[in-house]
Amino acid sequence: MLAFDLYRPRVRPALAVVTDPPVARFARAPYLRAVAAYLAVRALGVAMLAVMAAPRDLPLLERLSAWDGWWYLQIAEHNYTGVAEPLDAAGELFPAAPMGFFPLYPGAMRVLGEIGLPLLAAGLIVSTVAGVVAACGLQRIGERVGGQRVGLVLVVLWAGAPMSITQSMVYTESLFVALAAWSLVGVLERRFGMAAVCCVFAGLTRSTAVVLVAVVVVAAVLAAVRGRGRERWRLLGWAAIAPAGLAGYWSFVAVRTGSLTGWQDIERRGWGVEWDFGREAAEYTVRLLTREGSRFETLVLFVTVAAVVLGVVMIANRLPWSLVAYGIGVAVLAIGTAGFPQMRARFLLPAFVLLLPIAVGLAKRRPSTAVAAAGAFVLFGCWYSAHSLTAWKYGI
Repeated sequence: MLAFDLYRPRVRPALAVVTDPPVARFARAPYLRAVAAYLAVRALGVAMLAVMAAPRDLPLLERLSAWDGWWYLQIAEHNYTGVAEPLDAAGELFPAAPMGFFPLYPGAMRVLGEIGLPLLAAGLIVSTVAGVVAACGLQRIGERVGGQRVGLVLVVLWAGAPMSITQSMVYTESLFVALAAWSLVGVLERRFGMAAVCCVFAGLTRSTAVVLVAVVVVAAVLAAVRGRGRERWRLLGWAAIAPAGLAGYWSFVAVRTGSLTGWQDIERRGWGVEWDFGREAAEYTVRLLTREGSRFETLVLFVTVAAVVLGVVMIANRLPWSLVAYGIGVAVLAIGTAGFPQMRARFLLPAFVLLLPIAVGLAKRRPSTAVAAAGAFVLFGCWYSAHSLTAWKYGI
């Protein structure tokens, strides 16, 4: 009997591994849960778009490649010089317009196209894979802030946020957030090599990277000040490398256009987009509050105000400064830029960290409460996205 008692503890762990049900193993795999939740929410978003597009005779694939998607498909197929009839905001021929779009996303599409995939399928694959990588990054950030539940809720909220449909379109949101999230993970974990490299590629994806560059550079320099010897120089080296993608592309456009502000000039003429310190946003807000505006425009204002409030809550909750600076920086960039006020929900999507206060709050609630609240948020966000691409058509 004694021999059996001594032997039994050695057998139990092995039996536990063999008989451990798949569901239990899945429950202990936070990244698998994050990916599954992300794909489930995105499937719901695409399904809702399909349901709302069908009565209007709008083909689903055409909706998933609309607006900016057309430009990325053209650039992937013809490069920057072969886009068919590029026009500016006034409808006049503007050959430089394609350079308003950054090269990493259409470049990735082109690579997949070279192996035989249709470019539309290539774009959707790039967005989907990037979204999965982004979900893992958000899970990691959430874990650093408040644990695995916070990470999972953050993934669900971002996957179902207003204008989250762009994560499943030929758009750059998924790719940029994937790079930004893992860059911020690098900052939080003091892995500045990873932070800088991801930052370089983010700078080749969209101009929003200017905020990420600032955060990574400041974090690396602060770490260098506290460092010593070779470590200090290594950190300063990563700080110098981080802006290379954004600065490199802007320099390329400057050379091609013959103007130091070439990219900004293209944005201004091509789409009427320029930095105005929030004047247009203020006028937009006053107009909606004092005069008539559509119900959907009012929702855009609601999303904008919510972003501002969440930024304040992040400060009050003393979340890591790098996350606070990035989230508020992206929000300031979105609100302070004139051109498309009705698209502000999409411009705020890369500010995913603004959802952290909600994720932290829901993670502390009972599972049933958290699921109900997150579900309501996702349903609203998916409807908002589908409505923007079908009924209203100006939120994208």
